[in-house]
Amino acid sequence: MNTALLGMFIPTFFFVSITPGMCMTLALTLGMSIGYRRTLWMMVGELIGVGLVAVAAVLGIAAVMLNYPWLFTVLKVLGGGYLFYLGIQMWRSRGKLALNLDETVESDPHSDWDLVVQGFVTAIANPKGWAFMISLLPPFIDQSVALTPQLVVLVSIILLFEFVCMTLYATGGKGLKRMLGQSHNVRLMNRIAGTLMMGVGVWLWVS
Repeated sequence: MNTALLGMFIPTFFFVSITPGMCMTLALTLGMSIGYRRTLWMMVGELIGVGLVAVAAVLGIAAVMLNYPWLFTVLKVLGGGYLFYLGIQMWRSRGKLALNLDETVESDPHSDWDLVVQGFVTAIANPKGWAFMISLLPPFIDQSVALTPQLVVLVSIILLFEFVCMTLYATGGKGLKRMLGQSHNVRLMNRIAGTLMMGVGVWLWVS
């Protein structure tokens, strides 16, 4: 895989992963209520769901690339604009994709299987996850290289970051929530993630 593309993908997706959303808030909530070990069951379901979303997004993008090259160009332009818009929103700390720990997740799981299903459904039903995958993955796909090795590398990185970030949330508990509850820390993380998104958006336009 193109090392330059990989070098940009790693920091970009790390900040996307660590930004609190439905899955990270769920990990934080469960970590505080039932402990890290039982929260691992939820993480298994979430990682399966995220993996399926990522693979579906990449295969859909690949089909567009092969059959409708002009449509892929349109997708890149629209995706770049969407990422740039998200970056501005995060810089301004506005919109649903900005850090917001006021979003609470109700959960009362009764078994390990319930936790797996809860994590899977949260990942699959999360529109933010689909939006990120469809918007973020196109610029990191090299059309001159075979798709399968790229898919394996990208999905592996995505799942690794998701697991690491959920672990940070689940084990961080009240301390992490208190740190992210401070406005200047929230603004800093928003602006770092927003800057990366705007950068990828511009790169997508000119590539």
